[in-house]
Formats: sequence, C-alpha cells, structure tokens
Amino acid sequence: MSSSLRLELSTHINDDRPVFVSGNFCEWLPDLDLFRMQPVGAGQFVYEFPKEIVLPKTLEYKYTRGGWDHVELDASGEPVANRTAARSADVKREYVPHWRWFGMPFNPEFLPKIELLGDTFNAPKLGQTRRVHVLLPYDYATSGKRYPVLYLHDGQNLFGGGAGYGSWEVDQKMALLASRHHHNVILISIDHAHDERIQEFTFHRTRAGAGRGQYYLDFIRRTLKPIVDQRFRTLPDAAHTGIGGSSLGGLISIYAGLMHPDVFGRLMVFSPSLWISPKIYFDAIRFRAPVPMKIYAYGGEKESRYMVPNIQRFNESLARQQYGGNSIDIHLSIDPSGTHQEAHWSREFPKAVDWLFY
Repeated sequence: MSSSLRLELSTHINDDRPVFVSGNFCEWLPDLDLFRMQPVGAGQFVYEFPKEIVLPKTLEYKYTRGGWDHVELDASGEPVANRTAARSADVKREYVPHWRWFGMPFNPEFLPKIELLGDTFNAPKLGQTRRVHVLLPYDYATSGKRYPVLYLHDGQNLFGGGAGYGSWEVDQKMALLASRHHHNVILISIDHAHDERIQEFTFHRTRAGAGRGQYYLDFIRRTLKPIVDQRFRTLPDAAHTGIGGSSLGGLISIYAGLMHPDVFGRLMVFSPSLWISPKIYFDAIRFRAPVPMKIYAYGGEKESRYMVPNIQRFNESLARQQYGGNSIDIHLSIDPSGTHQEAHWSREFPKAVDWLFY
C-alpha cells in the first residue's frame, strides 16, 4: 500500500554528508539514492515516500549519513532504537542530536588537548601535593576566545581507562559536543587523595575521620583557580565557573556552591552522597545566592532507595530558602535504570555541560 508519509528531520550537526532514511522498506540498505533526503536549510532535511512504493503497515527505520558507520546516535553518543511510523501517518518531525563518524561516536579531530598542569601542586593545610590536568578545547590555540571553566573531582576516573572503577571519558564527550559547537569549556581535572578522599570531600566527622572539605575547596579557589585564570584565557567570574563530581564528589560540589557562591556559580552534581551529611538540607534552606546560580543534579533510581528522594529533598530545600537571594535554576535528571557507576555519569556528562553552559 502506498503512503503519503513525509519525514522532516532537523540536526545541529552540519557537514557535507548527505542524509538517508533506511529501514524495513528497503532491506535496511543505508545509502540508496531513492531514499536520500532533500536538504531544505541548514541542518534541515525532508523526505516524501513515492506513491508507487509499497510500504509495510508499520515502518521501522533509522537515519544515516551514507552508511551504518555514519548512523544516528543520541545526545550522549550512544546507539538509538529503531524509529517507527505508521504508513498512514501524514508528517513526522524528528531530530538527530549526533551521528557516527566513520564508525566512531565522535570525530577524533575534535578531542580536547590534554595537558599536565602539574603533578606536585601543594595543597595548603592538606599537607599533600596533587596532580592536575587541563583539557583545552581542540581549537583553543587558534580561537582567541575566553572560556568558562569546569573544575572536576576524581581525576583518576575522568579520561583514559580510569583507575579501578572505569572512566567518564570526558575527553570523548567533549569531542562529541564539539560537533555541535558546544565544546567551549575548559575542564580542570583534579586527582583525589586516595585513602583520604572521604575526609577531603566531607565537612563533618565520619568513620573515616574529621572532614577536611573546607581545606580542599580552599586549595581549588585560592591556589589552583588563580593559576588557571592567569595561564589560560578564562572567564573567571562565578557565572562562568563550574565545579562538579559524582558521589562524594557531588556532595563537595554542592558545598562549594553553598559556601563559595561568589566563586562557583555552575554546579554539576551527580549521585551525591547526601546521606553522609544530613545537615546539608538545613544549610540549603539558609542559603542565599549572591549571584544567579545553575545546578544540574542527576540520580539513578537503581543506585539505592534513597538516592532520588534525597536529591528531590535537596531541591525542595533550596526552593524554601528563608533569606531570599538571586535565582537558582535547578535541573533534575532522574534515570530509572541508573546505577552508581562511571558509565552512567559518562552518558550524563554531555547533557550536563550542554545545560549548564549553553
């Protein structure tokens, strides 16, 4: 049976590759001229099925840019399920956030430039030295731009293979964001303190000892940030300075915003260990934002029975601020299948960067 189905596709990835629709109506061949979409504007394509083509009752299909090594992906660079449409449908408007690039989920030319900023940074009052890397946008050397900065904890698990628990692969995710020109952020990767990680990421006494979180944050804002702002073309104000991490790294990121909102105005909070610091809800209610703030909070329902309710409670606490202040824009991202693992934080990372800085 023929169809009047018209597909209207938009994508922010503009390059010279053509776009095809492939599915159960063409034996899933990815680059047939008969199913090539017509460009109608920047990142805009249309396709109308010819009347003479007999289509199945339900179409299953994907979009490609000329092959399965150039197939559509989701916003985190992950594979997507088949799309479906009834042959009786009229118009379907759809969006593709990302595409494979010669079989890879990103163009390797867009990988950020990773530099060792130092492996012996002295952290006053912590009595330790710290390794720090900087990830510069791939076109930093030629752009002449100034950039926002995102400070990230647990550097051992941010890029490369990861140490013990896996990797967020933030370098690959920034390459993915670069394909839609949302990569203009400098990342600062700070290694954690191994056996003393719990103390550095908490403020109160735990079974691991007295919290030293204030000293760790002082190291970032008083020692590390001035060096970063002096050495690189940054936008140093709070509106363009973010801090983020997962688990205890998410907890210390919240405290960075609550205690130093004049420094950190963008918070990336993944699966925060709120249970270890019950007082944080009271601190949130008392908080007064001196400048507008943005917080991206993520949690997985499979992490524990308390993770998502705790994040929601924290959100409600900020909403009930007793002392007013500037606006706090919070985005809650709840993953029904999310577990307490780097793989989930990796998938969430480009979404968070997009929302916090774009």
